[in-house]
Amino acid sequence: MSINQELQKQSLEYYLSLKYPMSVYPEEEGYTIIIPDLPGCISQGDTLEEALDNINEAKQLWLETVYCSNKKEIPLPSKLINI
Repeated sequence: MSINQELQKQSLEYYLSLKYPMSVYPEEEGYTIIIPDLPGCISQGDTLEEALDNINEAKQLWLETVYCSNKKEIPLPSKLINI
């Protein structure tokens, strides 16, 4: 990582405070939620509330892992599009 990149790196708390758009998929038994901006960040739950709790935990773990590994850049949230 270059000096400029290191100086521009935000704190972990900054990334944890960002609101990432989520895709919610009702299933036969429960819900699946994906955060498209964070590759591989996916979770599920029997209820919508449980699925949301689980995806928030998955998001935190994803961000902490990537932040501490310094292997790739953490993407900023994409803009929401109303359909």
